[in-house]
Amino acid sequence: MKLSTLLEGIEYSLYRGDGTRLEEGGKAWKEALATDVSSIANDSREIKEGGLFFCIVGANRDGHEFAKEALQKKAAVLIVERTDLFSEEDEGREDLLLVKTEDSRYAMAFVAAHFYGDPARRLRVIGVTGTKGKTTTTYMIRSMLNSAGIKTGLIGTIEITYGETHIPAGNTTPESVTLQKTFRDMVEDGVEAVVMEVSSQALMLHRTQGFLFDIGVFTNLTPDHIGPNEHGSFEEYLACKSRLFSQCRVGIVNGDDPHVEEILKGSTCQVESFGMEKERDLYATMLTLIKKPGELGIMFTTGCRDTQDPLHDVNGWEARLPGAYNVYNSLCAIAVCRHFIKDVDMMKKALTGTSVKGRIEIVPVPGEYTLLIDYAHNSLALESVLRTLREYRPNRILCLFGCGGNRSKIRRYEMGETSGRLADLTIITSDNPRFEEPLAIMADIKEGVLKTDGEFVEIPDRKEAIRYAMHHAEKKDIVLLAGKGHEDYQEIKGVKYPMDERVLIREILEEDA
Repeated sequence: MKLSTLLEGIEYSLYRGDGTRLEEGGKAWKEALATDVSSIANDSREIKEGGLFFCIVGANRDGHEFAKEALQKKAAVLIVERTDLFSEEDEGREDLLLVKTEDSRYAMAFVAAHFYGDPARRLRVIGVTGTKGKTTTTYMIRSMLNSAGIKTGLIGTIEITYGETHIPAGNTTPESVTLQKTFRDMVEDGVEAVVMEVSSQALMLHRTQGFLFDIGVFTNLTPDHIGPNEHGSFEEYLACKSRLFSQCRVGIVNGDDPHVEEILKGSTCQVESFGMEKERDLYATMLTLIKKPGELGIMFTTGCRDTQDPLHDVNGWEARLPGAYNVYNSLCAIAVCRHFIKDVDMMKKALTGTSVKGRIEIVPVPGEYTLLIDYAHNSLALESVLRTLREYRPNRILCLFGCGGNRSKIRRYEMGETSGRLADLTIITSDNPRFEEPLAIMADIKEGVLKTDGEFVEIPDRKEAIRYAMHHAEKKDIVLLAGKGHEDYQEIKGVKYPMDERVLIREILEEDA
């Protein structure tokens, strides 16, 4: 592909590798833009002869440090933020083109989109941002769209999936080069729509530039991802989330969230709202809990500000996921899918059939108790889940969890205290100890539990801890396995060992048979 095509939509200046700036519009400038680029890479290990390499300034490394490696591998073009990369001794630098931009990451998103043929133009792209609910909402949307015969891909925290393809996720939102290649692969597989989680980090780092979302979604906002290598403040976190609404045609937002006005400040999209209040475009009423052993959920009726709307006064919506916040997730999915689907009964059936791996996932077991797996791995998430489960008035809640090693100790104290307050029995075990000793991590959790009157036991081996919970579960108890969720490994001393809680449960049942 010609360099001129790849650089469409960005501001830049051109230099030779020896630092000579090319006159804009001159002969050398035009010859440079006619350069053929055979590949693109943001990883120095993937640089190829005749290719383009992005010099990205990252949190830990500066991609400009790999400029000499790119020169040695005979790359044709570098996207850079500075041009003082080579010394006079570096042979061949005069033949290398430098494209100088203010922000290499921003430029990378546009270049990647063009290199892969701007695939988003051939997809209906739905982006979901917010602190909580992104994963569940994207699965609900995918379920509804697929049920209507719209082949839909999904990109998120758990996986990238479309057709028969399932790729474990690295980041919630992939880097722009990976994202655009994924879009291209989806198009080639016949995908018509894609729903994706859009993290604040992705928006901050311009991973979703270079295309326009058809629909942008805001679920909610609470303080999170604030710290080293993340966001410096809540204000920055909010500002990054809000960027989505200047990158989409239609914005669908949780009108009940206290931060929604700030999220929409500076937005350029058409806005629709959902929530529990009747002034929202789409709202829910008549919430009813579904509760029996092995099945938790919630039923509701939809209403609309426009009483002539087909979704007004429609009852019988059912999510097989517990809690009022899953009504919000459901409303969000309905608000999105109404842009694609007119068959309300089809949407209702698809919603009822939606389940999400590791998000209050009910695991069928014999006996008259309910066993759940959830990804809650901080005190806010754990408190939310436990309070939700308490609404179902179980006999007892047994809460099993550990905490990750080489992470904040404060999280351990807080999670221990939260479980001690809200669960009837806390089962302290191991999570991903990484390079710490599991017993030391468990001792920190115990310190938090001891601030409460909650009962607890300590069982380092996670399988044995799960066995203990299952053996001690009584009629109408809820057993919550928290922290691992969709993960299928346990990280110890730098090695990831296979460990899927669903497999452990199955093994325990087989061993007890």
